[in-house]
Amino acid sequence: MGKRIAVLVSGGGTNLQALIDAQNEGMFSDSKITLVIASKPGVYALERAKNADIASAVLCRKDYADIAAYSKTLTDTLKANNIDLVVLAGFLTIIDEQVYEAYPNAIINIHPALIPSFCGKGYYGLHVHEAALAKGVKVSGATVHFVTPECDAGPIILQKAVAVQQNDTPETLQERIMKEAEWKILPEAVKLFCEDKLTVKNNKVYIGE
Repeated sequence: MGKRIAVLVSGGGTNLQALIDAQNEGMFSDSKITLVIASKPGVYALERAKNADIASAVLCRKDYADIAAYSKTLTDTLKANNIDLVVLAGFLTIIDEQVYEAYPNAIINIHPALIPSFCGKGYYGLHVHEAALAKGVKVSGATVHFVTPECDAGPIILQKAVAVQQNDTPETLQERIMKEAEWKILPEAVKLFCEDKLTVKNNKVYIGE
């Protein structure tokens, strides 16, 4: 039985596109992206969903009294669509434990650094790459991990290192990490999940044959 995947987005949706491309190439076999949820209207990720004939919904944080109310609606929407896997692909809205409890070890996130470096509160978007360059690291990369209530602290599924060049700017490093790491390991992690090859024990992910 194939799994139903929801992708949560807040912007352009480049990682969503990487997943759509992987799906079109048959990488997920009979599993498929059946829903895209955006945290604001008008983002380009919604166009990508429309072009790929994937249903979408917009859940704006400001339309809800608090994080709990927002998280409840999000959880209800995922459940109503029989979602098996939730992928956070540049989703910048905070959600609470209602979502995590509804989807234990079934929410994955992509982070543009090698966790535990340059992660946690405040490390998102270009801030991550600014911090890496300020530190003078020689390699950075991307991490796909399961999401837990603690920011960027969930069990690591896959990582890929990317060399830092001496003349890099945050923008050039961001682009290289997306192309060489994020767009490769996010679809791979989704594929492994859909094939039931990921097991979590003691906060570590074990990948089956």
